[in-house]
Amino acid sequence: MTDETKAKLEEAIVNLIKEYTNKKRFKPGDVVKEMESKFSASGVTKDDVKAAIRDLTDSGRLIYGYAGGSFLALPE
Repeated sequence: MTDETKAKLEEAIVNLIKEYTNKKRFKPGDVVKEMESKFSASGVTKDDVKAAIRDLTDSGRLIYGYAGGSFLALPE
């Protein structure tokens, strides 16, 4: 996966979470499935999406929340 594709993938993940804030909570597995199907033409794999989520949480752009299960959210 190229750096450009990785940047687009990370931005798409953040935008997805941002779009559904206060409407729907995305479990990490849901995000993986959504992004894998959206970026399949670019050769993005499940592991690539998981790595992007890990990078986003490590950098503080996303956080894990826990309420009856884990979900991804924007930091407050």
